[in-house]
Amino acid sequence: MAKKWFQALTLTLALTAVSAPHPVLAGEKPRESRNVELQLAPGDTIKVTTYGLPALSGDFVISSEGTIAFPLVGNIKAAGVKPSAIQETITAGLASGYVTEPSVAVEVGSYRPIYILGEVGKPGEYPYSLGLTIRDAVAKAGGFTYRANEKRVYIKGAGEDDEHPYKLTAGIPVAPGDTIRIGERYF
Repeated sequence: MAKKWFQALTLTLALTAVSAPHPVLAGEKPRESRNVELQLAPGDTIKVTTYGLPALSGDFVISSEGTIAFPLVGNIKAAGVKPSAIQETITAGLASGYVTEPSVAVEVGSYRPIYILGEVGKPGEYPYSLGLTIRDAVAKAGGFTYRANEKRVYIKGAGEDDEHPYKLTAGIPVAPGDTIRIGERYF
């Protein structure tokens, strides 16, 4: 009788271990949500339009130093600032002796791409678009594979050294330059 009781207890423990969710590693706490603040960074492209002066209009890629080289104005800090601040800097630079009453518009042309790795249909690099969420990004990458852990996602932000775990909910935002990894589930 004791042998059967021991076998039943062992079977119960084994089934409990198999049905447990993905183990949390030491120090790893899945986050519920993520705040994303869009800032320009190296690799992003901005579109500058100077009305009436097509020679002073065009697309500019933010350099690795975080600047753009604008004609007549010189190098302008673009990384970490908003397009409106770049617009003000260009307008002030042109107004200081080059153009009377310049009218300048600055908008984001394109952000850095995102990268999706792991258990998705087509891992790789994908273009970033405003309002992109993790679920949207996974859909772009061909959806989850049959081995995917659909409850947790790992995100490494641009410029960060480590990836962070998040509970996979519908509204987790993606930022330009993010690397998203969908892990493998156990059983």
